[in-house]
Amino acid sequence: MKKLMFLLALSWILAFPILSPAVERKTSASDLASAKRVYVEQLGGGQSSDQMRDMIISALQNSGLFVITENQETADAIIRGSADDKIFTENHTTSDSIGLHTGSGSGSSSHNFSSGTSDHKSLSAGISDNESSHSEERRHEASAALRMVNADGDVIWSTTQESGGGKFRGAMADVADKITRQLSADVKKARTLAPAPDLPHNVTPGITPAPRAATPQ
Repeated sequence: MKKLMFLLALSWILAFPILSPAVERKTSASDLASAKRVYVEQLGGGQSSDQMRDMIISALQNSGLFVITENQETADAIIRGSADDKIFTENHTTSDSIGLHTGSGSGSSSHNFSSGTSDHKSLSAGISDNESSHSEERRHEASAALRMVNADGDVIWSTTQESGGGKFRGAMADVADKITRQLSADVKKARTLAPAPDLPHNVTPGITPAPRAATPQ
């Protein structure tokens, strides 16, 4: 009897599964679209990482996409990562050589008791040239790997950029510009795809409702 009651109870539980509350999770695109106030953390890497951080903050501020804040507690997104900047010298050595050599020779001799003859011919030519050069080139390379995280610590955007310097800007400034242009393109795309906010049923998009007439007292 107890076994039958247990089977009936089990079948009833299986027929009506326990409903767990649904967990609403935003996609990284929607988080990126909603980011308005951004804090840039200190970057890891070499000694020049502080200068790279300042350049990134300046480039982001000029883009007008975000409000850049120095107060991490008020930010709804944080940029983290590392950056490096290297200055080194490359050595180039080249060597060219040209050589041409040719030679020819012949000889004959005959000797007896009364007379002796001897005939010898020889031809030789040679050209040799050796040239070498050495040059040094000063190089400057910068790189950065950044990610943006939301308030929950989830990564919503990331990029890696590097540069050997542009025609009119240094390597670090070029990396900061590449990061800003990539982030700007991704944010604008995310905001375009973001769903429009819900409007009241009596409001038509693009049309401002007329104000209500005052009720006479």
